[in-house]
Amino acid sequence: MSGNTEILKFLIFGDITGKQGRVAVKNYLVQNKDNDIPTFVIANIENASHGFGLTKKNYEDLFASGIDCFTSGNHIWDKKDIFEYIDDVNNLLRPINYPAGTRGKGVQVFEIAEHRFAVINVLGRVFMPPIDSPWQVVTETIESLISQGIESVFIDFHAEATAEKICFAKYLAKKFNNENKAIVKAFWGTHTHVQTADEQIYNGMAYITDVGFCGTNDSVIGMEFATSFKRLSTSLPERYEIAESSIAQINGVEVLIDNNSATLIKRINLVVDNNESGVNDAKG
Repeated sequence: MSGNTEILKFLIFGDITGKQGRVAVKNYLVQNKDNDIPTFVIANIENASHGFGLTKKNYEDLFASGIDCFTSGNHIWDKKDIFEYIDDVNNLLRPINYPAGTRGKGVQVFEIAEHRFAVINVLGRVFMPPIDSPWQVVTETIESLISQGIESVFIDFHAEATAEKICFAKYLAKKFNNENKAIVKAFWGTHTHVQTADEQIYNGMAYITDVGFCGTNDSVIGMEFATSFKRLSTSLPERYEIAESSIAQINGVEVLIDNNSATLIKRINLVVDNNESGVNDAKG
């Protein structure tokens, strides 16, 4: 960042789930344009296409709506056409701690208002599929970014366990931040789809254990109650079905940063009627 202290705003959305989540976020972006503060938009999209994965059509539609960076998680591979385009786009991330040789990338450097920063997407290991250590991979990645002159890092930690999220965040904020300079300026959890109320600035880093999700409000984390109830109450195999009510919730956070640290984190927690938005949506 050049010259005087400059405030940048980051809008970070929890897991966009299905059509209702896509419409809700797109409408929010239309209604909340802010030309006074440079803004960068990050959204987790691993559930964006009918609850599982991301089609190319939905990727292009969400990108056109104003989302600058797409993070994901363990469901990123669920729509097979992801393999047709994940290597060709620079703003779609998969977890960085998949084994070497996995398609796509887990870190990307961006620039806004002459400020260069990196976004890292990483997957947890507690109650999750086996994967490489997030601790080692992210530590080495941040050290490499610092050697390249990057002084701001933003991390989407896609994980199940709250203890793992809290511990990992504190570790990074202690290792890379001090009272004069925060390298890790924001760290947020995704995956559990339930927004936590513990937003705070810790050692110059904006933090929340889980940003929640964007999708149908009357649902079980975005899925229909009936199929969720049958699967959970009987323990028998049952395909989850996406909930399609137009009453949607929007979960996320707004983060403000200056040259040295995060200065504000504020939760976004809204319930909206998508039928009143007038926003069109790509099918799928």
